[in-house]
Amino acid sequence: MKQIYLIFLILFLSVKGTLFSQPVTEHGQLWVDGSKLKDAKGKVVVLRGMSFGWHNWYYRFYNPNAVKWLYQDWGCSVLRLAIGAEPEDGYIDNPEWTKETLASVVEAAIKEGIYVIIDWHCHNIELDGAKGFFTEMAELYGEYPNVIYEIINEPDNEQWSDIKAYAVEIISEIRKIDPDNIILVGTPTWSQDVDVVADDPILGFNNIMYSLHFYAASHTQKIRDKAVYAIDKRLPVFVSECSLSRADGDGILDIAQFKRWIKLLGKNQISWVLWSVSDKDEASAVLKPSANSNGTWVKEDLSDSGLLARTLLRKHSLHRHKVDILVSCALILLLLTIYVMCCIIIHRKRL
Repeated sequence: MKQIYLIFLILFLSVKGTLFSQPVTEHGQLWVDGSKLKDAKGKVVVLRGMSFGWHNWYYRFYNPNAVKWLYQDWGCSVLRLAIGAEPEDGYIDNPEWTKETLASVVEAAIKEGIYVIIDWHCHNIELDGAKGFFTEMAELYGEYPNVIYEIINEPDNEQWSDIKAYAVEIISEIRKIDPDNIILVGTPTWSQDVDVVADDPILGFNNIMYSLHFYAASHTQKIRDKAVYAIDKRLPVFVSECSLSRADGDGILDIAQFKRWIKLLGKNQISWVLWSVSDKDEASAVLKPSANSNGTWVKEDLSDSGLLARTLLRKHSLHRHKVDILVSCALILLLLTIYVMCCIIIHRKRL
């Protein structure tokens, strides 16, 4: 009888573990297979989450409590850290403070079991600064499957040939230390010209993906056509920044265009990250100045884009959990049935 109790307990705990599994526990080491992002079991993975605003201006949200809230309440499976390279108080001006700010969030993401993008957030090629930065990031966090590197955010006036040469140097430095974690490469024209990259991708490295950014009120079918071209060429695309607003981060929220984008991404199993966890006075910021720094945000703390972002992220997260819950409940019922039957058999034998 004690053996039956023990077996039942072990089975129950294993089912309970699947019910509350964290994204990294569930998926493990990510890798790129053709155009798809896959997990350690070979299953296609679609990550969805939020990008923090520039760390040098919206640093108050860069803390473990905000990370926990964005995972547990919003349902983010990935968070992106916009580590400003060039502006005042950016990495180049203030590297030690930047690394301290970054560390608290990366370590919190690892603790919560979610993925985290370390984004070199700039518009110009800064080779020397980026080399030192990503070498240190790989040394610190390369052993964790949670970490994704984004080596340049939105190149503006650079040609793909220049971005590609820069990327090869940075990727080479990272791969000396971290052979596996995903690396995102920004693309020309504020990470829109994935079609150009599709005709001349980087060769010789594994687990490379290419950033596509869109702002729904500005980037409509013309940019979607670029995305479709790249997808058809089997380029691994990752939407590391997007919003319902205009490209300047403000203006109207174009829900209709955003739905078209989400439909395209869903059809092609492409991950996406929304901009931004900040309280800036612009349409793309998801928080109002009333929002505290540590999460626990209520409806009144969220902007219109914040309300939409939270609803959308929770929808996808809850859908996954609903499936897990149904499967887990069915398994628990099956185990209970087996347990009751075993008890009946043992009782009859004793009689």
